[in-house]
Amino acid sequence: MKKNKFWLFAMMLILALSTALAACSNSGTTNESEKDGGTGEETKKNEGAGNENVNKTLVFGRGGDSTSLDPSRTTEGETFKVTKNIYETLLNFGEQDTSIQPGLATEWEPSEDGLTYTFKLREGVKFHDGSDFNAEAVVKNFERWANGDADTFPYYNSMFGGFKGDEGHIIESVTADSDYTVVFKLKRAQAPFLKNIAMDMFAIASPTAFEQGDDQFERNPVGTGPFKFVEWRPNETITIEKFEDYWQEGLPKLDKVIFRSIPDNSARLNELLSGGIDLADGINPSDGVKIENDEKLQLFERPSMNVGYLGMTVTRPPFDKKEVRQALNYAIDKQAIIDSFFEGRADIAKNPMPPSISGYNDDIEPYEYNPEKAKELLAAAGLADGFEMELWAMPVPRPYMPDGMKVAEVIQKNLADIGITAKIVSHEWGTYLELASKGDADAFMLGWTGDNGDPDNFLYVLLDEDNIGSNNYTYYKNDELHDIFIEAQTEVDEEKRIELYKKAQEIIHEEAPWVPLAHSTPLLGGVKELTGLKPHPTGSDLLSNVEFK
Repeated sequence: MKKNKFWLFAMMLILALSTALAACSNSGTTNESEKDGGTGEETKKNEGAGNENVNKTLVFGRGGDSTSLDPSRTTEGETFKVTKNIYETLLNFGEQDTSIQPGLATEWEPSEDGLTYTFKLREGVKFHDGSDFNAEAVVKNFERWANGDADTFPYYNSMFGGFKGDEGHIIESVTADSDYTVVFKLKRAQAPFLKNIAMDMFAIASPTAFEQGDDQFERNPVGTGPFKFVEWRPNETITIEKFEDYWQEGLPKLDKVIFRSIPDNSARLNELLSGGIDLADGINPSDGVKIENDEKLQLFERPSMNVGYLGMTVTRPPFDKKEVRQALNYAIDKQAIIDSFFEGRADIAKNPMPPSISGYNDDIEPYEYNPEKAKELLAAAGLADGFEMELWAMPVPRPYMPDGMKVAEVIQKNLADIGITAKIVSHEWGTYLELASKGDADAFMLGWTGDNGDPDNFLYVLLDEDNIGSNNYTYYKNDELHDIFIEAQTEVDEEKRIELYKKAQEIIHEEAPWVPLAHSTPLLGGVKELTGLKPHPTGSDLLSNVEFK
Protein backbone atom coordinates (compact mmCIF):
# COMPACT_ATOMS: atom_id res chain seq x y z
CA MET A 1 0.00 0.00 0.00
CA LYS A 2 2.81 2.38 0.84
CA LYS A 3 4.50 1.40 -2.45
CA ASN A 4 1.38 2.32 -4.50
CA LYS A 5 1.12 5.68 -2.77
CA PHE A 6 4.77 6.36 -3.56
CA TRP A 7 4.25 5.67 -7.31
CA LEU A 8 1.09 7.79 -7.37
CA PHE A 9 2.96 10.68 -5.78
CA ALA A 10 5.82 10.31 -8.31
CA MET A 11 3.42 10.33 -11.28
CA MET A 12 1.70 13.49 -10.02
CA LEU A 13 5.08 15.21 -9.58
CA ILE A 14 6.16 14.32 -13.14
CA LEU A 15 2.85 15.66 -14.54
CA ALA A 16 3.25 18.96 -12.68
CA LEU A 17 6.81 19.41 -13.91
CA SER A 18 5.79 18.68 -17.51
CA THR A 19 3.02 21.32 -17.40
CA ALA A 20 5.42 23.94 -16.01
CA LEU A 21 8.02 23.20 -18.68
CA ALA A 22 5.42 23.45 -21.45
CA ALA A 23 4.27 26.83 -20.16
CA CYS A 24 7.86 28.10 -20.14
CA SER A 25 8.54 26.92 -23.67
CA ASN A 26 5.35 28.62 -25.01
CA SER A 27 6.02 31.98 -23.37
CA GLY A 28 8.41 33.00 -26.22
CA THR A 29 6.06 32.13 -29.12
CA THR A 30 3.01 33.67 -30.77
CA ASN A 31 -0.10 31.59 -31.36
CA GLU A 32 -1.38 31.33 -34.92
CA SER A 33 -4.36 33.62 -34.47
CA GLU A 34 -2.08 36.39 -33.18
CA LYS A 35 0.42 35.88 -36.00
CA ASP A 36 -2.36 36.10 -38.57
CA GLY A 37 -3.38 39.51 -37.26
CA GLY A 38 -6.84 38.67 -36.11
CA THR A 39 -7.47 42.29 -35.12
CA GLY A 40 -7.13 43.52 -38.73
CA GLU A 41 -4.09 45.61 -37.86
CA GLU A 42 -1.91 43.55 -40.25
CA THR A 43 -2.70 46.02 -43.03
CA LYS A 44 -0.47 48.52 -41.27
CA LYS A 45 1.78 46.42 -39.02
CA ASN A 46 4.31 43.83 -40.09
CA GLU A 47 7.13 42.14 -38.26
CA GLY A 48 10.33 44.24 -38.36
CA ALA A 49 13.87 43.46 -37.35
CA GLY A 50 13.69 42.84 -33.64
CA ASN A 51 10.31 44.56 -33.40
CA GLU A 52 7.01 42.87 -34.18
CA ASN A 53 5.07 46.16 -34.27
CA VAL A 54 7.08 48.23 -36.77
CA ASN A 55 4.74 49.98 -39.21
CA LYS A 56 5.63 48.95 -42.78
CA THR A 57 2.73 50.62 -44.59
CA LEU A 58 2.66 54.35 -45.25
CA VAL A 59 -0.72 56.01 -45.80
CA PHE A 60 -0.11 59.28 -47.66
CA GLY A 61 -3.01 61.75 -47.72
CA ARG A 62 -2.98 64.17 -50.66
CA GLY A 63 -5.22 66.81 -52.17
CA GLY A 64 -6.37 65.07 -55.33
CA ASP A 65 -6.23 61.93 -57.44
CA SER A 66 -3.78 61.31 -60.26
CA THR A 67 -5.06 61.85 -63.79
CA SER A 68 -2.81 59.09 -65.21
CA LEU A 69 -0.11 56.67 -64.08
CA ASP A 70 1.85 57.16 -67.29
CA PRO A 71 3.96 60.22 -66.39
CA SER A 72 4.63 61.07 -70.04
CA ARG A 73 0.94 61.73 -70.67
CA THR A 74 0.32 64.47 -68.14
CA THR A 75 1.77 67.63 -66.65
CA GLU A 76 0.15 67.57 -63.20
CA GLY A 77 1.91 66.87 -59.94
CA GLU A 78 -0.53 64.40 -58.38
CA THR A 79 0.51 61.87 -61.02
CA PHE A 80 4.23 62.38 -60.40
CA LYS A 81 3.87 61.86 -56.63
CA VAL A 82 2.96 58.25 -57.38
CA THR A 83 4.96 57.54 -60.53
CA LYS A 84 8.20 58.82 -58.95
CA ASN A 85 8.15 55.62 -56.91
CA ILE A 86 7.15 53.23 -59.71
CA TYR A 87 9.50 54.38 -62.46
CA GLU A 88 13.06 55.65 -62.75
CA THR A 89 14.83 58.06 -65.09
CA LEU A 90 18.21 57.83 -66.81
CA LEU A 91 19.49 60.59 -64.53
CA ASN A 92 18.36 61.65 -61.06
CA PHE A 93 18.25 64.96 -59.24
CA GLY A 94 19.99 65.47 -55.91
CA GLU A 95 18.27 64.52 -52.67
CA GLN A 96 16.81 68.00 -52.16
CA ASP A 97 18.06 69.96 -55.18
CA THR A 98 18.24 69.70 -58.98
CA SER A 99 21.90 68.78 -59.36
CA ILE A 100 22.43 65.93 -61.85
CA GLN A 101 23.14 62.50 -60.34
CA PRO A 102 23.36 58.94 -61.75
CA GLY A 103 20.11 57.05 -62.22
CA LEU A 104 19.46 54.20 -64.63
CA ALA A 105 22.52 55.59 -66.40
CA THR A 106 25.75 55.39 -64.41
CA GLU A 107 27.86 57.55 -66.75
CA TRP A 108 27.18 60.15 -69.46
CA GLU A 109 29.46 61.99 -71.84
CA PRO A 110 28.51 64.98 -74.04
CA SER A 111 30.44 65.73 -77.22
CA GLU A 112 32.40 68.97 -77.46
CA ASP A 113 29.78 70.56 -79.74
CA GLY A 114 26.91 69.51 -77.42
CA LEU A 115 25.16 67.55 -80.18
CA THR A 116 25.88 63.99 -79.00
CA TYR A 117 25.32 62.42 -75.58
CA THR A 118 26.48 58.91 -74.74
CA PHE A 119 24.93 57.14 -71.73
CA LYS A 120 26.31 54.00 -70.07
CA LEU A 121 23.40 52.10 -68.50
CA ARG A 122 23.14 50.25 -65.22
CA GLU A 123 23.24 46.47 -65.66
CA GLY A 124 21.17 43.85 -63.86
CA VAL A 125 18.02 46.00 -63.60
CA LYS A 126 14.60 44.41 -64.11
CA PHE A 127 11.20 45.90 -64.90
CA HIS A 128 8.37 44.88 -62.59
CA ASP A 129 7.07 42.48 -65.26
CA GLY A 130 10.39 40.59 -65.25
CA SER A 131 11.69 41.96 -68.55
CA ASP A 132 15.21 43.39 -68.79
CA PHE A 133 16.10 47.06 -68.66
CA ASN A 134 18.62 47.74 -71.43
CA ALA A 135 19.49 50.12 -74.27
CA GLU A 136 16.73 48.75 -76.49
CA ALA A 137 14.14 49.62 -73.83
CA VAL A 138 15.42 53.21 -73.66
CA VAL A 139 15.27 53.55 -77.45
CA LYS A 140 11.69 52.24 -77.56
CA ASN A 141 10.56 54.73 -74.89
CA PHE A 142 11.96 57.70 -76.79
CA GLU A 143 10.61 56.41 -80.11
CA ARG A 144 7.17 56.10 -78.53
CA TRP A 145 7.25 59.72 -77.38
CA ALA A 146 8.78 61.11 -80.58
CA ASN A 147 6.06 59.43 -82.68
CA GLY A 148 3.27 60.94 -80.57
CA ASP A 149 1.55 64.30 -80.55
CA ALA A 150 0.91 67.18 -78.15
CA ASP A 151 -2.39 65.72 -76.94
CA THR A 152 -0.79 62.40 -76.04
CA PHE A 153 2.63 63.49 -74.76
CA PRO A 154 2.36 67.21 -73.90
CA TYR A 155 5.58 67.42 -71.94
CA TYR A 156 7.74 65.83 -74.62
CA ASN A 157 6.44 68.53 -76.94
CA SER A 158 7.38 71.25 -74.44
CA MET A 159 10.87 70.03 -73.60
CA PHE A 160 12.10 68.73 -76.97
CA GLY A 161 10.52 71.18 -79.43
CA GLY A 162 7.84 68.99 -80.96
CA PHE A 163 7.81 65.51 -82.47
CA LYS A 164 9.48 63.50 -85.23
CA GLY A 165 9.20 65.43 -88.48
CA ASP A 166 8.60 68.80 -86.79
CA GLU A 167 11.05 71.55 -87.65
CA GLY A 168 11.70 72.41 -84.00
CA HIS A 169 12.20 68.83 -82.77
CA ILE A 170 15.72 68.82 -81.35
CA ILE A 171 16.31 65.03 -81.08
CA GLU A 172 17.66 63.66 -84.34
CA SER A 173 18.07 60.06 -83.17
CA VAL A 174 18.30 57.72 -80.17
CA THR A 175 20.22 54.50 -80.84
CA ALA A 176 21.50 51.48 -78.94
CA ASP A 177 25.28 51.31 -79.42
CA SER A 178 25.43 48.11 -77.34
CA ASP A 179 23.20 46.33 -74.83
CA TYR A 180 24.01 48.95 -72.20
CA THR A 181 25.05 52.03 -74.22
CA VAL A 182 22.62 54.59 -75.64
CA VAL A 183 23.56 57.49 -77.93
CA PHE A 184 21.44 60.62 -78.36
CA LYS A 185 22.11 62.87 -81.36
CA LEU A 186 20.62 66.38 -81.33
CA LYS A 187 19.85 68.72 -84.23
CA ARG A 188 20.95 71.69 -82.13
CA ALA A 189 22.53 72.05 -78.73
CA GLN A 190 20.17 72.28 -75.78
CA ALA A 191 21.70 73.70 -72.60
CA PRO A 192 19.22 72.05 -70.19
CA PHE A 193 19.22 68.67 -71.99
CA LEU A 194 20.55 66.62 -69.06
CA LYS A 195 18.10 68.26 -66.63
CA ASN A 196 15.27 67.57 -69.04
CA ILE A 197 16.26 63.90 -69.24
CA ALA A 198 16.11 63.69 -65.43
CA MET A 199 12.50 64.91 -65.23
CA ASP A 200 9.83 62.54 -63.90
CA MET A 201 7.82 62.50 -67.12
CA PHE A 202 10.72 60.93 -69.03
CA ALA A 203 10.92 57.87 -66.82
CA ILE A 204 11.69 54.61 -68.58
CA ALA A 205 8.79 52.15 -68.79
CA SER A 206 8.61 48.51 -69.80
CA PRO A 207 8.11 48.28 -73.60
CA THR A 208 6.27 45.01 -73.03
CA ALA A 209 3.72 46.94 -70.96
CA PHE A 210 3.21 50.05 -73.07
CA GLU A 211 3.04 48.07 -76.30
CA GLN A 212 -0.31 46.77 -74.98
CA GLY A 213 -1.72 50.24 -75.75
CA ASP A 214 -1.52 53.69 -74.14
CA ASP A 215 -4.93 53.56 -72.45
CA GLN A 216 -4.24 50.15 -70.94
CA PHE A 217 -0.76 51.16 -69.84
CA GLU A 218 -1.68 54.36 -68.03
CA ARG A 219 -3.89 52.30 -65.69
CA ASN A 220 -1.35 49.49 -65.29
CA PRO A 221 2.11 51.08 -64.97
CA VAL A 222 5.31 49.01 -65.13
CA GLY A 223 8.68 50.54 -64.32
CA THR A 224 11.95 49.65 -62.58
CA GLY A 225 11.35 51.66 -59.39
CA PRO A 226 11.39 50.57 -55.75
CA PHE A 227 7.62 50.00 -55.68
CA LYS A 228 5.30 48.25 -58.11
CA PHE A 229 1.68 49.03 -58.86
CA VAL A 230 -1.10 47.13 -57.05
CA GLU A 231 -4.44 48.92 -57.39
CA TRP A 232 -6.10 52.21 -58.38
CA ARG A 233 -9.51 53.07 -56.98
CA PRO A 234 -10.31 56.39 -58.75
CA ASN A 235 -10.74 59.39 -56.47
CA GLU A 236 -10.02 57.18 -53.46
CA THR A 237 -6.69 55.34 -53.29
CA ILE A 238 -3.69 54.19 -55.28
CA THR A 239 -1.69 51.34 -53.73
CA ILE A 240 1.89 50.38 -54.52
CA GLU A 241 4.02 47.70 -52.86
CA LYS A 242 7.67 46.79 -52.44
CA PHE A 243 9.37 45.42 -55.57
CA GLU A 244 11.31 42.45 -54.23
CA ASP A 245 13.76 42.39 -57.16
CA TYR A 246 14.68 46.07 -56.92
CA TRP A 247 18.31 46.65 -57.89
CA GLN A 248 19.22 48.78 -54.84
CA GLU A 249 19.88 46.36 -51.99
CA GLY A 250 17.92 47.04 -48.81
CA LEU A 251 15.40 49.33 -50.50
CA PRO A 252 12.62 50.18 -50.23
CA LYS A 253 12.26 50.06 -46.47
CA LEU A 254 8.46 50.10 -46.56
CA ASP A 255 6.34 47.17 -47.75
CA LYS A 256 3.45 49.25 -49.05
CA VAL A 257 2.33 52.83 -49.75
CA ILE A 258 -1.32 53.84 -50.00
CA PHE A 259 -2.03 57.26 -51.55
CA ARG A 260 -5.39 58.55 -50.31
CA SER A 261 -7.20 61.37 -52.10
CA ILE A 262 -8.63 63.82 -49.54
CA PRO A 263 -9.40 67.08 -51.38
CA ASP A 264 -10.44 69.13 -48.34
CA ASN A 265 -7.45 70.50 -46.42
CA SER A 266 -9.21 70.43 -43.06
CA ALA A 267 -10.42 66.86 -43.55
CA ARG A 268 -6.90 65.78 -44.48
CA LEU A 269 -5.46 67.45 -41.38
CA ASN A 270 -8.10 65.78 -39.20
CA GLU A 271 -7.15 62.40 -40.65
CA LEU A 272 -3.54 63.07 -39.72
CA LEU A 273 -4.49 64.18 -36.21
CA SER A 274 -6.69 61.11 -35.67
CA GLY A 275 -4.13 58.62 -37.03
CA GLY A 276 -6.05 57.77 -40.21
CA ILE A 277 -3.03 58.72 -42.32
CA ASP A 278 0.70 58.91 -41.62
CA LEU A 279 1.67 61.75 -43.96
CA ALA A 280 -0.25 64.67 -45.44
CA ASP A 281 0.75 67.24 -48.03
CA GLY A 282 -1.00 70.50 -48.83
CA ILE A 283 -1.04 71.55 -45.19
CA ASN A 284 -2.57 74.99 -44.82
CA PRO A 285 0.07 77.46 -43.65
CA SER A 286 -2.32 78.44 -40.85
CA ASP A 287 -2.22 74.83 -39.58
CA GLY A 288 1.57 74.62 -39.48
CA VAL A 289 1.79 75.77 -35.85
CA LYS A 290 -0.85 73.23 -34.81
CA ILE A 291 1.29 70.42 -36.17
CA GLU A 292 4.48 71.84 -34.65
CA ASN A 293 2.81 71.95 -31.24
CA ASP A 294 1.53 68.36 -31.41
CA GLU A 295 4.06 66.00 -29.80
CA LYS A 296 2.81 63.10 -31.94
CA LEU A 297 3.45 64.92 -35.24
CA GLN A 298 6.21 66.69 -37.15
CA LEU A 299 6.17 69.44 -39.80
CA PHE A 300 8.16 69.24 -43.04
CA GLU A 301 8.98 72.21 -45.28
CA ARG A 302 9.49 71.61 -48.98
CA PRO A 303 12.25 73.75 -50.56
CA SER A 304 10.43 76.40 -52.59
CA MET A 305 10.57 76.26 -56.40
CA ASN A 306 7.12 77.32 -57.53
CA VAL A 307 4.79 80.10 -58.62
CA GLY A 308 1.02 80.50 -58.22
CA TYR A 309 -0.66 82.75 -60.76
CA LEU A 310 -3.85 84.02 -62.35
CA GLY A 311 -3.66 83.44 -66.10
CA MET A 312 -5.67 85.27 -68.71
CA THR A 313 -6.55 83.66 -72.04
CA VAL A 314 -5.33 86.33 -74.45
CA THR A 315 -7.43 85.03 -77.36
CA ARG A 316 -10.65 85.77 -75.45
CA PRO A 317 -11.84 89.41 -75.42
CA PRO A 318 -11.28 91.64 -73.55
CA PHE A 319 -8.07 89.87 -72.46
CA ASP A 320 -6.68 90.33 -75.96
CA LYS A 321 -5.98 93.92 -74.82
CA LYS A 322 -2.75 94.48 -72.92
CA GLU A 323 -4.31 97.33 -70.92
CA VAL A 324 -6.96 95.00 -69.50
CA ARG A 325 -4.35 92.46 -68.46
CA GLN A 326 -2.27 95.17 -66.82
CA ALA A 327 -5.38 96.48 -65.07
CA LEU A 328 -5.91 93.11 -63.38
CA ASN A 329 -2.29 93.17 -62.22
CA TYR A 330 -2.90 96.50 -60.49
CA ALA A 331 -6.31 95.45 -59.15
CA ILE A 332 -5.33 92.39 -57.12
CA ASP A 333 -4.10 92.82 -53.56
CA LYS A 334 -1.37 90.18 -53.44
CA GLN A 335 -0.23 91.11 -49.95
CA ALA A 336 -3.73 90.49 -48.58
CA ILE A 337 -3.70 87.04 -50.21
CA ILE A 338 -0.29 86.24 -48.74
CA ASP A 339 -1.31 87.44 -45.27
CA SER A 340 -4.65 85.62 -45.28
CA PHE A 341 -3.72 82.24 -46.74
CA PHE A 342 0.03 81.72 -46.50
CA GLU A 343 0.76 82.82 -42.90
CA GLY A 344 4.11 84.33 -43.85
CA ARG A 345 5.26 81.16 -45.63
CA ALA A 346 5.24 82.75 -49.10
CA ASP A 347 6.65 85.72 -50.98
CA ILE A 348 4.80 88.03 -53.36
CA ALA A 349 5.53 87.07 -56.97
CA LYS A 350 6.42 89.62 -59.62
CA ASN A 351 7.95 87.30 -62.24
CA PRO A 352 6.82 83.96 -63.70
CA MET A 353 9.64 82.10 -61.93
CA PRO A 354 10.92 82.13 -58.33
CA PRO A 355 14.07 83.94 -57.12
CA SER A 356 15.78 80.59 -56.50
CA ILE A 357 16.09 80.01 -60.27
CA SER A 358 19.18 81.24 -62.09
CA GLY A 359 18.39 84.22 -64.33
CA TYR A 360 15.69 85.72 -62.08
CA ASN A 361 15.29 89.44 -62.87
CA ASP A 362 15.09 91.26 -59.56
CA ASP A 363 15.33 94.69 -61.25
CA ILE A 364 11.75 94.49 -62.52
CA GLU A 365 9.39 96.84 -60.70
CA PRO A 366 6.31 94.91 -59.54
CA TYR A 367 2.76 96.00 -60.27
CA GLU A 368 1.66 97.66 -57.06
CA TYR A 369 -1.83 97.28 -55.62
CA ASN A 370 -3.49 100.37 -57.14
CA PRO A 371 -7.22 100.11 -57.97
CA GLU A 372 -7.30 103.67 -59.34
CA LYS A 373 -4.54 102.90 -61.82
CA ALA A 374 -6.46 99.77 -62.80
CA LYS A 375 -9.59 101.85 -63.51
CA GLU A 376 -7.55 104.23 -65.69
CA LEU A 377 -6.26 101.34 -67.77
CA LEU A 378 -9.77 99.91 -68.20
CA ALA A 379 -10.98 103.32 -69.38
CA ALA A 380 -8.08 103.52 -71.85
CA ALA A 381 -9.19 100.14 -73.19
CA GLY A 382 -12.75 101.44 -73.66
CA LEU A 383 -14.10 99.57 -70.63
CA ALA A 384 -14.65 102.35 -68.12
CA ASP A 385 -17.88 100.66 -66.99
CA GLY A 386 -16.16 97.32 -66.46
CA PHE A 387 -17.27 93.98 -67.87
CA GLU A 388 -18.39 90.49 -66.90
CA MET A 389 -16.09 87.48 -66.86
CA GLU A 390 -15.62 83.99 -65.51
CA LEU A 391 -12.94 83.42 -62.88
CA TRP A 392 -11.89 79.78 -62.70
CA ALA A 393 -10.93 78.59 -59.20
CA MET A 394 -8.77 75.52 -58.62
CA PRO A 395 -10.76 72.64 -57.07
CA VAL A 396 -7.77 71.08 -55.31
CA PRO A 397 -5.09 72.46 -52.99
CA ARG A 398 -1.69 72.71 -54.61
CA PRO A 399 1.70 73.64 -53.10
CA TYR A 400 1.51 77.12 -54.62
CA MET A 401 -2.22 77.60 -53.86
CA PRO A 402 -3.40 76.12 -50.55
CA ASP A 403 -7.06 77.10 -51.02
CA GLY A 404 -8.01 78.05 -54.55
CA MET A 405 -11.65 78.84 -53.84
CA LYS A 406 -10.94 81.25 -51.00
CA VAL A 407 -8.21 83.02 -52.96
CA ALA A 408 -10.67 83.32 -55.85
CA GLU A 409 -13.14 85.05 -53.53
CA VAL A 410 -10.52 87.67 -52.64
CA ILE A 411 -9.74 88.22 -56.32
CA GLN A 412 -13.46 88.45 -57.07
CA LYS A 413 -13.80 91.25 -54.50
CA ASN A 414 -10.74 93.08 -55.85
CA LEU A 415 -12.16 92.97 -59.37
CA ALA A 416 -15.56 94.19 -58.18
CA ASP A 417 -13.80 97.25 -56.75
CA ILE A 418 -12.77 98.31 -60.27
CA GLY A 419 -16.12 97.50 -61.89
CA ILE A 420 -15.47 93.95 -63.11
CA THR A 421 -18.11 91.33 -62.30
CA ALA A 422 -16.39 87.96 -61.95
CA LYS A 423 -18.38 84.74 -61.69
CA ILE A 424 -16.40 82.03 -59.90
CA VAL A 425 -16.40 78.72 -61.80
CA SER A 426 -14.77 75.40 -60.96
CA HIS A 427 -14.59 71.86 -62.33
CA GLU A 428 -13.24 68.47 -61.33
CA TRP A 429 -9.43 68.68 -61.48
CA GLY A 430 -8.88 66.68 -64.66
CA THR A 431 -11.69 68.52 -66.44
CA TYR A 432 -10.41 71.87 -65.18
CA LEU A 433 -6.98 71.26 -66.70
CA GLU A 434 -8.36 69.91 -69.97
CA LEU A 435 -10.77 72.79 -70.57
CA ALA A 436 -8.29 75.46 -69.52
CA SER A 437 -5.66 74.02 -71.87
CA LYS A 438 -8.18 74.37 -74.71
CA GLY A 439 -8.60 78.09 -73.99
CA ASP A 440 -12.12 77.82 -72.56
CA ALA A 441 -11.48 80.02 -69.50
CA ASP A 442 -11.50 83.83 -69.39
CA ALA A 443 -9.12 83.80 -66.46
CA PHE A 444 -7.93 80.80 -64.49
CA MET A 445 -5.95 80.10 -61.36
CA LEU A 446 -3.01 77.77 -61.77
CA GLY A 447 0.61 77.43 -60.79
CA TRP A 448 3.78 75.57 -61.46
CA THR A 449 6.33 73.66 -59.46
CA GLY A 450 9.62 73.54 -61.33
CA ASP A 451 10.64 70.17 -62.73
CA ASN A 452 14.38 70.67 -63.19
CA GLY A 453 15.54 73.99 -61.70
CA ASP A 454 16.22 75.63 -65.08
CA PRO A 455 14.61 78.94 -66.18
CA ASP A 456 13.64 77.27 -69.46
CA ASN A 457 11.31 75.01 -67.45
CA PHE A 458 9.32 78.05 -66.31
CA LEU A 459 9.51 80.69 -69.03
CA TYR A 460 9.64 78.67 -72.25
CA VAL A 461 7.42 75.85 -71.02
CA LEU A 462 4.67 78.10 -69.67
CA LEU A 463 4.71 81.13 -71.97
CA ASP A 464 6.12 80.22 -75.38
CA GLU A 465 4.08 79.76 -78.53
CA ASP A 466 5.47 76.23 -78.96
CA ASN A 467 3.53 75.17 -75.88
CA ILE A 468 0.13 76.68 -76.62
CA GLY A 469 -2.43 73.99 -75.88
CA SER A 470 -0.11 72.06 -73.58
CA ASN A 471 1.51 74.08 -70.79
CA ASN A 472 0.86 77.58 -72.17
CA TYR A 473 -2.76 77.89 -71.08
CA THR A 474 -2.92 81.64 -71.80
CA TYR A 475 -2.38 81.17 -75.58
CA TYR A 476 0.06 84.09 -75.39
CA LYS A 477 2.64 84.35 -78.17
CA ASN A 478 5.35 86.86 -78.96
CA ASP A 479 7.86 86.40 -81.80
CA GLU A 480 10.67 88.31 -80.08
CA LEU A 481 10.18 86.27 -76.92
CA HIS A 482 10.24 83.01 -78.88
CA ASP A 483 13.55 83.92 -80.51
CA ILE A 484 15.04 84.72 -77.09
CA PHE A 485 13.91 81.37 -75.68
CA ILE A 486 15.39 79.37 -78.57
CA GLU A 487 18.68 81.29 -78.36
CA ALA A 488 18.82 80.71 -74.58
CA GLN A 489 18.24 76.98 -75.02
CA THR A 490 21.17 76.76 -77.42
CA GLU A 491 23.55 79.09 -75.55
CA VAL A 492 26.05 77.21 -73.40
CA ASP A 493 27.59 80.33 -71.82
CA GLU A 494 25.67 80.62 -68.53
CA GLU A 495 26.14 84.39 -68.19
CA LYS A 496 24.73 84.98 -71.66
CA ARG A 497 21.80 82.68 -70.88
CA ILE A 498 21.04 84.68 -67.72
CA GLU A 499 20.92 87.96 -69.67
CA LEU A 500 18.58 86.44 -72.24
CA TYR A 501 16.16 85.22 -69.57
CA LYS A 502 16.23 88.60 -67.82
CA LYS A 503 15.22 90.25 -71.10
CA ALA A 504 12.43 87.70 -71.53
CA GLN A 505 11.04 88.58 -68.09
CA GLU A 506 10.93 92.28 -69.06
CA ILE A 507 8.79 91.46 -72.11
CA ILE A 508 6.47 89.20 -70.10
CA HIS A 509 6.07 91.85 -67.39
CA GLU A 510 5.02 94.45 -69.98
CA GLU A 511 2.70 92.12 -71.89
CA ALA A 512 1.15 90.78 -68.65
CA PRO A 513 -0.47 87.46 -69.70
CA TRP A 514 -0.40 86.51 -66.00
CA VAL A 515 -0.93 88.03 -62.62
CA PRO A 516 1.92 86.31 -60.71
CA LEU A 517 0.67 85.84 -57.14
CA ALA A 518 2.98 83.93 -54.82
CA HIS A 519 6.06 81.77 -54.35
CA SER A 520 5.21 79.49 -51.44
CA THR A 521 7.03 77.21 -49.02
CA PRO A 522 4.82 74.08 -49.18
CA LEU A 523 4.18 72.18 -45.96
CA LEU A 524 3.70 68.51 -45.14
CA GLY A 525 2.73 66.95 -41.83
CA GLY A 526 3.71 63.50 -40.65
CA VAL A 527 3.63 61.26 -37.61
CA LYS A 528 6.62 61.55 -35.27
CA GLU A 529 7.88 58.03 -36.01
CA LEU A 530 8.32 58.77 -39.72
CA THR A 531 11.95 59.06 -40.83
CA GLY A 532 13.87 59.27 -44.09
CA LEU A 533 11.51 61.70 -45.84
CA LYS A 534 13.34 64.40 -47.81
CA PRO A 535 10.74 66.65 -49.48
CA HIS A 536 11.99 67.57 -52.94
CA PRO A 537 11.57 71.03 -54.50
CA THR A 538 9.99 69.45 -57.60
CA GLY A 539 7.12 68.19 -55.45
CA SER A 540 7.84 64.54 -56.32
CA ASP A 541 9.10 62.65 -53.28
CA LEU A 542 11.03 59.40 -53.51
CA LEU A 543 9.82 57.18 -50.66
CA SER A 544 12.36 54.34 -50.87
CA ASN A 545 14.26 55.51 -47.76
CA VAL A 546 11.18 56.29 -45.71
CA GLU A 547 10.47 54.11 -42.69
CA PHE A 548 8.95 54.18 -39.21
CA LYS A 549 11.14 54.11 -36.11
